Amino acid sequence: MNTSIASRKARAMRVLWLTELVLIVLAGLVAATLRFLNDPDGYELFFRTAPVRMLVVAVAITVAMASFGLYQVHVRHNRIDFMLRLLLSFAFGGISLLVLYYLVPQAYIGRVVFVITLILSFAGIVAIRSVVSRVLGGDAFKRRVLVYGAGNNASLINSSLRRSADRQSFVVVGYLPVANQASRIPTAQQLHTQVGLSELARSLRIDEVVVAPDERRGGLPMDDMLSCAQRGIAICDLSTFFEREAGMVKLSVADPSWLAFSGGFDHSMTRRLNKRFFDLLAASALLLVAWPFMLLVALCIWMESGGPILYRQTRVGENGRHFELVKFRSMRTDAEGDGVARWANQHDDRSTRVGRFIRMTRLDELPQLFNVLRGDMSFVGPRPERPHFVDMLTQEVRYYSIRHCVKPGLTGWAQLRYPYGASVRDAEEKLTFDLFYVKNQGLVFDVMILLQTVEVVLFRRGAR
Repeated sequence: MNTSIASRKARAMRVLWLTELVLIVLAGLVAATLRFLNDPDGYELFFRTAPVRMLVVAVAITVAMASFGLYQVHVRHNRIDFMLRLLLSFAFGGISLLVLYYLVPQAYIGRVVFVITLILSFAGIVAIRSVVSRVLGGDAFKRRVLVYGAGNNASLINSSLRRSADRQSFVVVGYLPVANQASRIPTAQQLHTQVGLSELARSLRIDEVVVAPDERRGGLPMDDMLSCAQRGIAICDLSTFFEREAGMVKLSVADPSWLAFSGGFDHSMTRRLNKRFFDLLAASALLLVAWPFMLLVALCIWMESGGPILYRQTRVGENGRHFELVKFRSMRTDAEGDGVARWANQHDDRSTRVGRFIRMTRLDELPQLFNVLRGDMSFVGPRPERPHFVDMLTQEVRYYSIRHCVKPGLTGWAQLRYPYGASVRDAEEKLTFDLFYVKNQGLVFDVMILLQTVEVVLFRRGAR
């Protein structure tokens, strides 16, 4: 059983992406067949390069879909939300293809073929998603999980993974109470047996046992667990289960030994080099696109409240090093006139009218691209905090200092998974996702986060 970030849900999404990629290519070939139905010579000429050109269309559309969160494994979309995202994906994908055809005319597939391809692809993807949702949503296609334990730790599965969207790849068959440990699980969900764990797992056709007792010093049924492993039944602890299924490191159950021995924390030379190359490429590309908007924002700030246009603030970076972060000013110049650091709140009355808009659209953060180019920040990573808050949170939140073993980021996994934080409790929740990123960081993960950040900005999730 693969317990890494490439979990079963992630693999299923990759299969779905490949299926939809092939669907769009086939839709393009069908569209071309219809277009050249009465033109055999044109048909033969077009089809010499048609597969490659249709593959370009398919890649453009599916990348746009990824940007709008349609390949996320942890987010549930209702029907209206899904249709809106799919429409925007096809609109942005279509526009990007038109730009490509202008720059590379050889890739052009023709206006009629292009329109028919988009219509057929859209209808096909809607049909595929409907079938996948109906067929694979049943418990028969999910991994059957038995939880060893029924106390506080085990109850975290019910409280933290309670939505159906959180349980897309598994179903909890039941919780097996541990002798002499208190139970916090409803009686109806508990399992009681006279046989051992191994026989119970076999009789219930269990695929995986999650080890989640409140106390391990009384001893675990290692012989039964070994017997399960020999039968192909996976054994994993609760921390690994949360990391895989929820994309987080659950602070209350993760101990230092698990963090040390569970792998991850890649700081190899190869990782540092590809991280820096990715940062320079992404920041430069976005800067080339965004500079007209940056000039417009600067003009609006100056017209509303004069200078200064930029706001500089000390933040804590990699290994606790301080650096000066630059943003467009979104608050009054006397927002912290008393010298007391405060978190920004929703509908913060210190914000200016322009400031409220640029914070909502994330335009205020564009000057941080220069922080990325200088090397103070990375494009993807935990958001940097002010020294005052870091000192406080390090004392109050377990493992908080670990997030500083990488460069802070302009965007990050926590920004995708959790709304804006304005309290110690929020910081603790966001840390569960920051630690997941720090532990599982990689180039593919960075690209995925960057694409999904487009969705966050356009749908205004998390901004204040």
